Amino acid sequence: MVGIETDRGPWVQALVAAGYQVYAINPLQVARYRERHSTSGAKSDAGDAHVLAELVRLDRAAHRPMAGDSDLAEAVKLLARAHQTMIWDRHRQLLRLRGALRESFPAALEAFQDLGAPDALELLGAAPDPASAARLSRARIRGALTRARRRNPDQRAAQVQATLRTPQLGQPPLAAGAYAAIVGSLTTVIAALNTQIGVLEAQVVDHFGRHPDAECYRSQPGLGVVLAARVLAEFGDDPHRYPGARCRKNYAGTSPITQASGKRRVVLARYVRNRRLADALHQQAFCALTASAGARGYYDTLRARGIGHHAALRQLGNRLVGILHGCLASSTIYDEQIAWAHHSTHHQDTAA
Repeated sequence: MVGIETDRGPWVQALVAAGYQVYAINPLQVARYRERHSTSGAKSDAGDAHVLAELVRLDRAAHRPMAGDSDLAEAVKLLARAHQTMIWDRHRQLLRLRGALRESFPAALEAFQDLGAPDALELLGAAPDPASAARLSRARIRGALTRARRRNPDQRAAQVQATLRTPQLGQPPLAAGAYAAIVGSLTTVIAALNTQIGVLEAQVVDHFGRHPDAECYRSQPGLGVVLAARVLAEFGDDPHRYPGARCRKNYAGTSPITQASGKRRVVLARYVRNRRLADALHQQAFCALTASAGARGYYDTLRARGIGHHAALRQLGNRLVGILHGCLASSTIYDEQIAWAHHSTHHQDTAA
């Protein structure tokens, strides 16, 4: 048995291939366990190796061995995470672009509601400052709108041109030139990210479609192809990793935690969790409100009890994780009547 602070990389794969039982220990747990041996704050590689060895030797029952996911599931995980990370990177660049335009070219923020759209990027790349934007012809603007497949390009082109030519306070010439260079660079980066996000999305869809559990995941309410691929990637496909629905819910971070001491007892949401999986499940719960009548009814029942929107979505997500576990365990696809029959009957009994 081997304890290590990561679950990926050539070392981990080599250890698993050699027949070792590998425990991927959270670095925060290792740090807490280190204090059991010494409170002085001393740290060394040899000391960390000793701590990991003792942790696996004495407390391995409290930790989960590394999942035996298939190679296809691992590939889906790598692609889905890279795709999501690139989307987060694009969002950061869009915020930087918005900040630069707010300081130098506020009219552009009024003309383009979506700075990441192809027409906005094309026009901002061609005219990144107020002076050059005021010289844009209506035909040039209309061409960009047409290539972006905007509705009513003639009317929209006139509106954009009028907005870009609106008088406004500006920066000194040198500062305006610097901001123009920044805006031009950011638009180029965002356009490249848009292209590569599309390339990675196609890879995610292709690899996910080959997985034997793809149909089961896609049948769940609120899960599209990309979102389903993210959920599969983070849960993995090891059939023995989650003995029951509670284990899967705990790993997902949708189930609450209880803090009890003396007469004080508080139930709280889990915030130490897999952020990627939690984000995907939160989106699924929100989308399921319009995709499933049972999910909508369950959400409305929670809201009627005075539970807030996000708390209700967490509870709905917790219920959806349990449904997913049942479908995977029985190798069946989602059925609306079976999934929500218990809650419908309970609701009718309560109303009576």
